[in-house]
Amino acid sequence: MKTLITAYSGVLRGERPAEAAHSENKNGGSALSCEGSGRWGVACSVILMCTFCTDCWPLAVLYFTWLAFDWNTPKKGGRRPQWVRNWAVWRYFRDYFPIQLVKTHNLLTTRNYIFGYHPHGILGLGAFCNFSMEATEVSKQFPSIRPYLAKLAGNFQMPVLREYLMSGGICPVNRDTIDYLLSKKGSGNAIIIVVGGAAESLSSMPGKNAVTLWNCKGFVKLALRLGADLVPTYSFGENEVYKQVIFEEGFWGRWVQKKFQKYIGFAPCIFHGQGLFSSDTWGLVPYSKPITTVVGEPITIPKLEYPTQKDIDMYHAMYMEALVKLFDNHKTKFGLPEMEVLE
Repeated sequence: MKTLITAYSGVLRGERPAEAAHSENKNGGSALSCEGSGRWGVACSVILMCTFCTDCWPLAVLYFTWLAFDWNTPKKGGRRPQWVRNWAVWRYFRDYFPIQLVKTHNLLTTRNYIFGYHPHGILGLGAFCNFSMEATEVSKQFPSIRPYLAKLAGNFQMPVLREYLMSGGICPVNRDTIDYLLSKKGSGNAIIIVVGGAAESLSSMPGKNAVTLWNCKGFVKLALRLGADLVPTYSFGENEVYKQVIFEEGFWGRWVQKKFQKYIGFAPCIFHGQGLFSSDTWGLVPYSKPITTVVGEPITIPKLEYPTQKDIDMYHAMYMEALVKLFDNHKTKFGLPEMEVLE
């Protein structure tokens, strides 16, 4: 089966003025795990509000007071206590699939980076495991590089959930945050953006390696403006852990998904994994399939305060070529046939 790079007209284009690589409420970019996070965020908010009706209401008042003063912390990289990233449960999570991180080149600590993560899959489990925790020892593989996994900014408006996300080094995927991390926190910072976002998640299914990239140029424009090197990253097996109902173009289900993507920032997917105790039953537990995330060679990007469309197109083409090369060089190592091509 051929791997498709799907042109999707609704995804961020380089010429748009809002160049913050996938604005969360316009183009659906980097909609990483938004369905699951959203449910947990709503649950945390409801529980906290119910606390006002108990004898513990002073605690809720104190938290919301502190929240008002701490509101902008996620935009500055948040808090990332190392002991949370090193929880033992993350190693069990890694071994369940299993998930591994493969480094192909060293990264200079004197540069900043934007990792383009492909494909999104349903929940982006490879990105979560490799970059928001130390289960695959990302800090040892890339010494002195601080990874920040970018998620929809709406997740950071939910009480309690925001604290958990920040503890893993997860940040909002918006212009202010990325500008701050890549221009005001020195060097050695790496933002991981799931480039295809919600549009890409809609085509996620086992046996298919489809990435939405052709018209996604905002992250390239952002890299040029900040002088951050681009690093193509491909996760083999990301699409294998869940099965999804794919709605054809023109079907009412696809229309609903696109409306959600356009106005809310993510597209609801109808998917399933296995049951809690058996892989022969349906449930929300992901299938135990290996996920291997390969980090490619960085592409050196010059700093241009006002990049032209020609500049953006040139480096975008270089990025796509590098991603194809990364895929071709590693596909047979992870179960794909030699004839598999990236178009």
